[in-house]
Amino acid sequence: MTNEEPLVSAELLAIMQCPACAGELSERREKPALVCADCGRAYPIREGIPVMLVEEAEEPAS
Repeated sequence: MTNEEPLVSAELLAIMQCPACAGELSERREKPALVCADCGRAYPIREGIPVMLVEEAEEPAS
């Protein structure tokens, strides 16, 4: 995968939301994850698949 390729397709990202707060998600390339703009949780992307479980999310730094 090159740096230009999205981690998740634009169509999928457009319909996904944070399962904890329904916030908008964006990609984080370093330590691949989808990060919520509202609550800051980061949902890991493993083997190209977003793991959208609150208990698997990285909590935002305080």
